[in-house]
Amino acid sequence: MKRKLLLIFFIFSFLSSKSQVNYGPRITAMGNAGVSLQDVWSVQKNQAGISLINKPTASIAYENRFLIKEIATKSAVFALPVNKYVIGAAFQSYGVKAYSETRTSLSLARAFGPKLLTAITINYHQIQIINYGNSKAFSVEVGVQYQALKNLWLGAHMSNPNSSRFQENTDQIIPAHIQFGGHYRFSEQLLISSEFEKILDSEADFKTGLEYKIIKAFALRGGVSMNPFKQYAGFGLELRDLLFDFGISSHPVLGYSPQISLGYEF
Repeated sequence: MKRKLLLIFFIFSFLSSKSQVNYGPRITAMGNAGVSLQDVWSVQKNQAGISLINKPTASIAYENRFLIKEIATKSAVFALPVNKYVIGAAFQSYGVKAYSETRTSLSLARAFGPKLLTAITINYHQIQIINYGNSKAFSVEVGVQYQALKNLWLGAHMSNPNSSRFQENTDQIIPAHIQFGGHYRFSEQLLISSEFEKILDSEADFKTGLEYKIIKAFALRGGVSMNPFKQYAGFGLELRDLLFDFGISSHPVLGYSPQISLGYEF
């Protein structure tokens, strides 16, 4: 039991230092290379990606991180078009009684024509540690996407550029990081996406993934990331306004993290 608790706290420390955010099963299954994709889960990845959503959309996800139920991640995202803007909201939590983290986000996205998409986000972070109380912090994110060619989208996103930190009771940080990349749609069936990510005080990471639609309602996905080398896979099913996605990632040391999501377009 003590060994398991030590493992859990080690993982918590690792996740916090890497600023892990759940991007949803679709983006995850594509190697997390989603900085240029348009999806309701862009609320967690690059909020500019919700700018073209034209009807209210919500999704919830559950991730069994490294197959340890004590650190399962629960997430929810929502996008609401309002006049020329799209308002996005997200909530994520994981942890145990002794240690837990939550992240709540509010985004404002806007499309300037059909090719230029922009967004800004405010995040509220909270850590609760038994016998130490709570610690909280705010951070900001900015994102942009641009359609350079008919089938080519580019994207860039910056998180916590002001290096905001938790206020008290913890030495946990909120790493500043930048992501940029693009995706190309070769056909109605095949899309390939790639991305570079640099987290402050860490080595850069390259990610790439693909999505292949066997039929209009069913897609297979896969991807890899280089630092460390991780593999990803998953699928998506669209039944009218109901969206079901599954994704799984494989860490070379910590193991597998499967997740599912259920979404609905109102």
